[in-house]
Amino acid sequence: MTTPTDRTRLISGATRRGQGRRPVNPPIERASTMLSDRVGDMRDDTLGPTYGLDGTSAARELRAALADLEGAEEVFLVPSGLAAVTVPVMALVRTGDEILTTDACYGPTRRFLSRWMAARGVTVRYHAPDADAETVAAMISDRTRVVLIESPGSLTFEMLDVGRLARAATARGALTVMDNTWGAGLAYKPLEHGVDVSVQALTKYVSGHSDVLMGGIAVRDARIGRAVAETMEDHGWHVSPDDAWLALRGLRTMPLRMKEQARSALTIAAWLQARPEVSRILYPALPGDPAHEVWKRDYAGAASLFGVVMKGAGKARAEAFLDTLSLFGLGYSWGGFESLVTHETHQMDYRERPTTLEGELIRISVGLEDPDDLIADLKIGLAAWNAAAG
Repeated sequence: MTTPTDRTRLISGATRRGQGRRPVNPPIERASTMLSDRVGDMRDDTLGPTYGLDGTSAARELRAALADLEGAEEVFLVPSGLAAVTVPVMALVRTGDEILTTDACYGPTRRFLSRWMAARGVTVRYHAPDADAETVAAMISDRTRVVLIESPGSLTFEMLDVGRLARAATARGALTVMDNTWGAGLAYKPLEHGVDVSVQALTKYVSGHSDVLMGGIAVRDARIGRAVAETMEDHGWHVSPDDAWLALRGLRTMPLRMKEQARSALTIAAWLQARPEVSRILYPALPGDPAHEVWKRDYAGAASLFGVVMKGAGKARAEAFLDTLSLFGLGYSWGGFESLVTHETHQMDYRERPTTLEGELIRISVGLEDPDDLIADLKIGLAAWNAAAG
């Protein structure tokens, strides 16, 4: 028998035989105290969790399913996608070390690096968002402990040859941590490309319903796993059994949702690309994008998140465009069932090397609505953009 695909394994893990009569989904076990029969059993981890912080059934099944998906030695759960980035960095970096990352990193990640890590004597250096793997590798110094990869880059969607960079970092004695929320462990598997730690916001595609905050940390080495586990233990990180249960439920259907949303996103991105109001689309899955060849070679799919650079500047015009839309929600995050839109031009100001844009930057997350309906809505928004020009 051939090895089942990710889509099959994410479901077959729930239906495997040999476990007796049981529900398809694990029970939600809300617990802080875990009772034992004898004093000698109280610290025996082989009998199950000794305290609620260790996680109950839903969390254990979610971790196992994610480890299988990512090809990981172990997966850890934390209360947010941001925590999934910060915990391994805290676990692996010490005073005097250096972190190398993209200037297009996620805004809260930059805040953590410039505030928390800098205050603890850690240097952070940023490479140009469009730098290639060789250029980034050449920046690795004797002090570089972690190369923090975000590919595609936040908001402007530049892509790196991650495998090449990971190999170069390993050769130079640096560890790699990749924020793979866009790839979700499904479209892209960093550990297979030599990355040491793959993290993602399970808030996004895994949950899929905009009702859970959670992050996942996948490691391919037990030694790194111990460092992450100890850091979580020292900081008291924990996710609720209810949230773990919801994320596990979402994970079962993620391949279907992600594929359909990507299909719609590509349709909408191509339509927008042909509009006279649009300068360019920032979407690696779209033919002609500077990162398209890397995406085509390394990825098995795409997120439904992309950027739109308008022809012309003006906050008032951008707000008129967004305020007129009725099917796109105005809200942060992405990867849920609903379409969202945000105005992101101002976030370029935080970069050391602000990306040159021809006009306003709009970010679109495509949900599960009919793409024809979404395009009709965008037509109305673009009419408002044009009307606001005068």
